[in-house]
Amino acid sequence: MSLPTRPLGKTEAKVSILCLGGWHIGQPAIGDAEAERIMHAAIDEGITFFDNAWDYHDGRSEEIMGKALATRGRRQKVFLMTKNCGRDAEHSRQHLEDSLRRLQTDVIDLWQFHEINYDNDPEWIVERGALAVALEAQKAGKVRFLGFTGHKAPHILLKMLATHNNYDTCQLPVNICDYFYRSSIHEVIPELKKKNVAAIGMKSLGGGNMDSGGKIVVDGAATVDECIRFALSQDIASLVVGVDSMKVLLQDVKIARDFRPMPKDETDALLARMRTIAGDGRLEPSKSTQLYDGPYHRRQHGFAE
Repeated sequence: MSLPTRPLGKTEAKVSILCLGGWHIGQPAIGDAEAERIMHAAIDEGITFFDNAWDYHDGRSEEIMGKALATRGRRQKVFLMTKNCGRDAEHSRQHLEDSLRRLQTDVIDLWQFHEINYDNDPEWIVERGALAVALEAQKAGKVRFLGFTGHKAPHILLKMLATHNNYDTCQLPVNICDYFYRSSIHEVIPELKKKNVAAIGMKSLGGGNMDSGGKIVVDGAATVDECIRFALSQDIASLVVGVDSMKVLLQDVKIARDFRPMPKDETDALLARMRTIAGDGRLEPSKSTQLYDGPYHRRQHGFAE
């Protein structure tokens, strides 16, 4: 079966409007066999864009995804993205080789700098040599496209965007709360569009903080269906979704398969319900705290895990 696809910016690639998140799929509690079953089913259902990162579960996410894609030509069916956690040349080279090995592939379709969350991350990427390594890897054919991610603040993402004139993608928070609080939708995505850099949405449920049995935590203000449809109605190429069970996979696939852009009246009503509880950041602590920063990156900056 298939899902709708969208162009990935200037890359000429087309990706499914849902992207399977690598963090959730690598959780040890799921178990290898079930994680592989979910990934195989995702491909069969039309999710052909897979997300990962070097540091997810200490490499487990990449290893289990590599195993799942190594059979029956599945790697060739998937646009594969993973992320570099290094900020200098040495660690960037190491992370690339680790990711290629774990994912059992010769080329990564999209390699993104992970968690550009600290104000000096863009400077480090350039000054310490990580960007040079990424461009070197692209020239060597080990990676096809380059991008970056971040979930902290629009000004940091915009600073990162200015470090290179040819990024292909930026992965960033896109949800109904983001509309009111440190907004990627208002502040970053328009700048990406000017440079034909594809926006990849994430944290459509606030990084899990808004999801409580299918309802938004505070007063049942919105459903998961509304949250995903709102995110997909924004100017993004794809939406990364966290899938930790077959039930969640089939739920998200159904929403995507039935997707139509959210009408203005429905959007306005949804935003009106959310405005009071969204504007102070209570449902997006990944923006205002370090609780959702990866331990590897906290160590890079001298913070306790």
